[in-house]
Amino acid sequence: MRTILYLLQKEFIQVFRNKAMLPIIFIMPLMQMLILVFAATMEIKKVDITIVDLDLSKTSTGLTSKLEASSFFHLQRAQLSPEETDQILLKGKTGLVVTIPSGFEEKLKRNDEASLQVMVDAINGSAAELSNAYLQTVIGSYNMKIRAEMMGVPKFIPPQQVTVIPSYWYNPELNFKFYMAPGILVILVTIIGLFLSSLNLVREKELGTIEQLNVTPIKKYHFIIGKMMPFLIIALLDLTFGLLVAKVVFGLPFRGNILTLYAFTTVYLFLVMSMGLFVSAISDTQQQVLFVSFFFLIVFIIMSGLFTPVESMPAWAQKLDMINPLYYLIRIVRNVVLKGSGLLDMSRELIYLSVYGVIMFSLAVWRYRKTV
Repeated sequence: MRTILYLLQKEFIQVFRNKAMLPIIFIMPLMQMLILVFAATMEIKKVDITIVDLDLSKTSTGLTSKLEASSFFHLQRAQLSPEETDQILLKGKTGLVVTIPSGFEEKLKRNDEASLQVMVDAINGSAAELSNAYLQTVIGSYNMKIRAEMMGVPKFIPPQQVTVIPSYWYNPELNFKFYMAPGILVILVTIIGLFLSSLNLVREKELGTIEQLNVTPIKKYHFIIGKMMPFLIIALLDLTFGLLVAKVVFGLPFRGNILTLYAFTTVYLFLVMSMGLFVSAISDTQQQVLFVSFFFLIVFIIMSGLFTPVESMPAWAQKLDMINPLYYLIRIVRNVVLKGSGLLDMSRELIYLSVYGVIMFSLAVWRYRKTV
């Protein structure tokens, strides 16, 4: 035990002497929480919509006013030809173009129906689908209002109407920041656990101090524990700091048990630090470690469910996520923080992380060759 304490003391001294690591440990968590939670959002707001009103009637003006009153759209009015509407879509100056043809109101009164044209920039498929769906809702609502006026009733109510009253659990205000903040916390502790632990070991190789440690009588497990423990402590402290920032700045609720979250995170950090030590054991320079770690981290983040649901991915990708540690912890943190889930609720994820961690730790210990 005394040997491990001496190694921990040495590691902490090295960490705080390394000026490149200090900003990553102390400044990056604050910047990451304050910037990424705001920036990394899938919410669609203020979509640019261009109204080409060729009718200029009371009915067309009313539809324009209805769209302008919506907080979802940023309205732009224009008198454009069909060729010009194609050009503004092509140049990305607008997301939607609604063309109200000449004689719109007259046809509506004469034939009880009229058509208008909607063109959607569908480069971003999900955004286009959501924007179009909201536009159809606004147009449908306005259509019901017109029909009610034509029938001489204050409000048109379809017969045999089914009323749906939604009930949103865990995030009743549908605040996207509550969804993103736990995921950003996972990225934060992953960077500390994966990058810093692996860079710390390979830095010993570059400086030549690894040879001095190899000829000492310390055991291999002493060395591995001494390399992992400081970054485990730092990552948990950064997690605490990130939770405080999320609570104070974003009002993130915490419905679970803090000790449960720390228990899951500790197992996860054991896994990612073992991966980092394994990468550093097979690398000779910090550049090699960065390239390999960065490659896997990008893949892990994209497939983790941080931005898009894992259930929407192909079946083969969902199976491949079984070796993605971020997938498990993002699910765990979101469920513990927002739902109040406990150890039994997330026991499957805990078992996978534990087995995965033991395998990676065994590989790291096996690959690190200490000469006595």
